[in-house]
Amino acid sequence: MQPDDLILRLQQRDEKAFEKIYEMYSESIFGVINSVVHDEATSEEILQDVFIKVWDNAKSYSNKKGRFFTWLLNIARNAAIDKTRSKAYKNKKKNLTHEYFVDILEHKSSFSSKIDAIGIQKYIDILEPICKKIIDLLFFKGYTQKDASEELKMPLGTIKTRNRICINKLREILAE
Repeated sequence: MQPDDLILRLQQRDEKAFEKIYEMYSESIFGVINSVVHDEATSEEILQDVFIKVWDNAKSYSNKKGRFFTWLLNIARNAAIDKTRSKAYKNKKKNLTHEYFVDILEHKSSFSSKIDAIGIQKYIDILEPICKKIIDLLFFKGYTQKDASEELKMPLGTIKTRNRICINKLREILAE
C-alpha cells in the first residue's frame, strides 16, 4: 500500500501530510534504527534526523525508483550506520554497561522480532537460511559486507553475490 496522496502532499510541503507519514512510519523506522545502534536515546535522535531529511528531501523521492517505505528505510538505515561509524559514538560505546551486552546477547537471536517490526517477517521466512542470515547482518544489524564476510566466514565476493541473489528473491516474493 503506497500512500501516494500523502507523498504528493509531503512533496508540496504540507505539514499535515508530514505528520501523518510520521505517524504511519515512525515506529517501524525506530525499530530498524534501534536494531543497528542498540540505544533508545540515540535511536530517537536518529529518528528525528531521518524525518528532517525526509522533509528536506521529499522532492527527490520518485515512485519510479521504488516504494516510499523502501526509500524511507534506506535513509534510516544509512543514518544509523553513519552514527555507529562516527568517532563520538565509538568513544561513547567504549565505556558500555553490562546491560548493553546483555541486550545484545538477548537480541542476537531476535531477528524475527526486528523484521516483524517493519512487517516483512512472513516474506523473509520463505527465504533459505543463508539469505535470512545475510539480510539480518547487512540490513538489520548494520554490518558492512566485509564484516558479514568475516562473521559468516565466507569470501567477500560470495557475500556480495549472495546478497544480490537474496534481495532479488525477496523482490520476487514481494511482487507475487
